Amino acid sequence: MSQWGTLIPLILMFVVFYFFLIRPQQKRQKERTSMLNSLKKGDKVITIGGIHGKIVELTEDRVTLKVSENTRLVFERSAVNSVVSEDEPSSEENK
Repeated sequence: MSQWGTLIPLILMFVVFYFFLIRPQQKRQKERTSMLNSLKKGDKVITIGGIHGKIVELTEDRVTLKVSENTRLVFERSAVNSVVSEDEPSSEENK
């Protein structure tokens, strides 16, 4: 009976870790993968470095962003942090 007394706190601790740490992280990773797979030309994005741009070319592993009239930058697809929705004003519209 004392064996169960020592195992129950360990099991409860694992359950707490799973629901508060592991499961939310897996959900965020799945959402990020889905977002990266759904990128398309014309999307306005923000990179992990904070660069805002519009996708002008897209391959399986690279993204080319137009950041100004004459400037295009090439990034790994995984460097895209988020897609800017059309509801949010971009830096170009504020000028």
